[in-house]
Amino acid sequence: MLKINRVHHIAIICTDYALSKHFYTGILGFTIVQEAYRAERQSYKLDLEVDGLYQIELFSFPNPPARPSRPEAAGLRHLAFEVDDIDAAVAHVNAHGVITEAIRIDEYTGKRFTFFADPDGLPIEFYEK
Repeated sequence: MLKINRVHHIAIICTDYALSKHFYTGILGFTIVQEAYRAERQSYKLDLEVDGLYQIELFSFPNPPARPSRPEAAGLRHLAFEVDDIDAAVAHVNAHGVITEAIRIDEYTGKRFTFFADPDGLPIEFYEK
């Protein structure tokens, strides 16, 4: 039986590096672990820490192709981040101009959640602990 320990990282390709870097660090508050410019690829790679548990790799490439990113498109549906207080999390991102959907309740767990998008339209979910 294959033993997988955990998710190691999530890689995201953005179209506007400065805007996405600000979104993930300045608004969502992820910590920069390392940032590198790879001249041969004309690409930045930004490693981000999420509360010491996960790592997100944010990449920039010249002219990346568009990808469907609605939650119901085939492939990755969305990224979900657990928060202690969804009202505070929503107020925080709203104060930074990020529009969120109405808070809903998961019919199976009774937990509250909402969706919003990163600068490239990638669906992101806040899920209350």
